[in-house]
Amino acid sequence: MLVEFSVIPIGSSSSIGDQIAEVLRIVDASGLPYKINPMGTVVEGEWDEIVKLIKKCHKKVMTSEDRVITTISIDDRKGKPNRIDEKVKSIEKRIGKSLKK
Repeated sequence: MLVEFSVIPIGSSSSIGDQIAEVLRIVDASGLPYKINPMGTVVEGEWDEIVKLIKKCHKKVMTSEDRVITTISIDDRKGKPNRIDEKVKSIEKRIGKSLKK
């Protein structure tokens, strides 16, 4: 399962880098494969471990904020491991070149 999620603190200031750094420390410590992008984080794993991770990230930001919006997008496909890399490689193969990452 691939899950892209973002945790957005609301109301503190326009800069949320410190809170995002805390979230990514938690993601990194989880041991799950992940990739960050400018708008969120993609994690690969099993349902229960991913939901547990996102809950931990959400709660961490809630400790310093009054309001947090967490968005989650799930791509679940049976029998396809290592999709965090293979999905991009599949598109690159079709295009015939490497894309910016």
